[in-house]
Amino acid sequence: MKSENLEYWLALLYAPGIGPVNFNRLIKHFGNPQNVLTAGREEWQAIKMKANLIKYLENIDWQIIESDMQWLEQPDNHALTLEHSDYPSMLRTIDDAPPILFVHGDYKLLSTQQIAIVGTRKPSKEGETAAMEFATNLSYQGFTITSGMAYGIDGASHVGALNANGKTIAVAGTGLDRVYPPRHRELAHNIAKNGGALISELPIGTTVKRQNFPIRSRIVSGLSLGVLVIEAPNKSGALYTVQHALKQGREVFVTPGSIYSPSVRGSHRLIKEGAKLVENIADILEELHIYRPPIAVPATSPMMPPKPVPKPEVKNLDNEHQLILDHLVTNPNSIDGLVELSGLDVSKISSILLMLELQGLITIKSGGLYGLK
Repeated sequence: MKSENLEYWLALLYAPGIGPVNFNRLIKHFGNPQNVLTAGREEWQAIKMKANLIKYLENIDWQIIESDMQWLEQPDNHALTLEHSDYPSMLRTIDDAPPILFVHGDYKLLSTQQIAIVGTRKPSKEGETAAMEFATNLSYQGFTITSGMAYGIDGASHVGALNANGKTIAVAGTGLDRVYPPRHRELAHNIAKNGGALISELPIGTTVKRQNFPIRSRIVSGLSLGVLVIEAPNKSGALYTVQHALKQGREVFVTPGSIYSPSVRGSHRLIKEGAKLVENIADILEELHIYRPPIAVPATSPMMPPKPVPKPEVKNLDNEHQLILDHLVTNPNSIDGLVELSGLDVSKISSILLMLELQGLITIKSGGLYGLK
């Protein structure tokens, strides 16, 4: 999908030193990008436009936008300008809204109710499991999961949403003609293939530049009703997303961790400063004043007794792994339920469940419960 007069929007996007704030000021003053580009030196000087910008506008090389236009000819590639009716209304309200959003996938997903999940790139197993579980359970409740597709918590959140057949949006810090980090190429493909979306404010051909990643964080928060932080150390890119969220009036949720772990010191500081401590998705829904009816679990027909489930015979499992697997034979169960049944602690069970899932023995089912595959 292309917006009308997209060429003018793209040409202005490439102007030197323009940035989202100045771009939007020029639009407000002149009415639209075409008027900006054709106003002429006298009008440009009247608003004290910088000399290098005037020089650019007087000598636009229209070949500069050719890569973007060619990319838009490919299937499932779109560009939404601020004037487009499908530009997400939540994002439009922020002060530095991106003038153009490049989208690969379902662009209408950008206007759905979203929760952002962010955190460290080097999470503990428990943190990674928590990210997947929150993303899965929020997906079952109808939320789209938004994150930045980085290693660690970001990636686990996208995977958690996909595991629930839910929708997820990845906000890139490069042009959409490349995937960063490279090892997430398959994840990016799965997001787009399964009805999700990859988005960026950066034109095609934009390579990896460190300064673009903190800036893109404002899009992650700006699209969302709230931001959930899972394991953020004191120096964490996730904290940029929180800063933007607070400026934008979005809710901030934080999962707690061990007082001995440096990977959650930033998280605990956020809690001290007033962020909502959450242990489950009910805490998030309560803070957002959103009611979701309980997920219906199909009941067994009273006319037909349940068929016995054969106990899986798996070699090379230690006693604790086999114990958890045995508890899942009859019915799916939650981590808390497995804690009660097994006597093992949460961290141990989370690790065992992750290993069993990677071995293809169990899967996450409706309601975020674990069960045999």
